[in-house]
Amino acid sequence: MEPAKKHKVFVEGPIDPTFIAGSIEKHNKKYSIGAHSIFLGQVRNDKQGEQEVAAIEYTAYREMAEEKFHEIKEDAFKKFPLICMHIYHSLGVVKTGEISLMVFTSSVHRKDAIDACEEIVERIKKEVPVWGKEILNNENYQWKINS
Repeated sequence: MEPAKKHKVFVEGPIDPTFIAGSIEKHNKKYSIGAHSIFLGQVRNDKQGEQEVAAIEYTAYREMAEEKFHEIKEDAFKKFPLICMHIYHSLGVVKTGEISLMVFTSSVHRKDAIDACEEIVERIKKEVPVWGKEILNNENYQWKINS
């Protein structure tokens, strides 16, 4: 089990698909891993009245958010037999169709990776001080409410 090191969670703008692919590739030499679970949060074009969401602008209380991300990682390593885990979250503008959140868990068995990934995503949505301002296609905006 790899200890939950503090690392950079926030990325500016969307999480690039080549970064995601590179993250997967980096694990192909860790032969004890039998399963990965990857959650990718993508900005969707929700309708708000007559308007559609064109993008979300993410902001955060960075210091507190980074501490909370670290706490969530530590708790997951204590609860699940994970080999490794990575969390990345966007800041700034992320357009519809682009990725804003990546949670990547690895373990010997699939159930552990899947269960850990699901719990981590739920905790992020409930506990981490990250806010999204939905930018509508008429350039108005509204604050996103997580469900």
